[in-house]
Amino acid sequence: MEQLTTIIFTGVSGAGKTTALRAVEDLGFYCVDNLPQPLLGAFIETMRQEPGVDHAALVADARLRHYIPGYAEAYVALTARGHLLEVVYLDAADDELTRRFSQTRRRHPLSNDDLLAGLAEERRLLKPLRDLASVCIDSTELTVHQLKQLVQDRYQRGTSGLVVSLLSFGFRYGVPSHADLVLDVRFLPNPFFIEELQPLSGEDERVADYVLQQPDAVEFNERTVQLLEFLLPRYQAEGKAYLTIAVGCTGGRHRSVAIVEALARRLGATRAVRVRHRDVQR
Repeated sequence: MEQLTTIIFTGVSGAGKTTALRAVEDLGFYCVDNLPQPLLGAFIETMRQEPGVDHAALVADARLRHYIPGYAEAYVALTARGHLLEVVYLDAADDELTRRFSQTRRRHPLSNDDLLAGLAEERRLLKPLRDLASVCIDSTELTVHQLKQLVQDRYQRGTSGLVVSLLSFGFRYGVPSHADLVLDVRFLPNPFFIEELQPLSGEDERVADYVLQQPDAVEFNERTVQLLEFLLPRYQAEGKAYLTIAVGCTGGRHRSVAIVEALARRLGATRAVRVRHRDVQR
């Protein structure tokens, strides 16, 4: 019988649960949208007996609101029996959710007239599941493509051991909510103020050279690598499968990008490392 890992995507309507589900479906997960909670145990048992299926995913949301309270109880009971389940909670700012609902002309499942009241009630109902989540993703500043890439970076199959994701970002656009560790490199000299470097990004060799040759950048990278060489084996021994390290500068185009690329070269020699630059195109 196959060992099965099941991901439960939940969160408020409009935050990207369907996008997340489709992202892992493209990775080969067996997926079900809005599975009624009473069927969860039977679904897991059936998938465990299905040849070749070792990863499944489903969406739990408020379209069947009377089933939501049972999901947290089912999660606790199933994990106690040895099943591998992970809850991923997606959310977004109310003004962004309002914009999305306006564009799609959809109705919120818990409200016909007052969207904000519906969102508040949805968050209340989903709080027990959110408390169980191993990761919470704020999709406010993410495009559909960026959200899909983020989810696929986390659940890409075929890699054993701890998977490390290095993410550059700009503090101007918010700290990534799903990051496990956040490093701030705004203390380094900013290439933005050098005319010939301003239009380039940290992926350009000229910008990278400017950033990485700074004495403070050299010491920062050395100390960060030493810290991670200490932490990563301990995270892995504790059973952590994914770790996201976010490195931020002001705009997310120059310093953080160059530092992430340099760290990836160092860490990638001994383990699986994935790189993403959230704000480099802004």
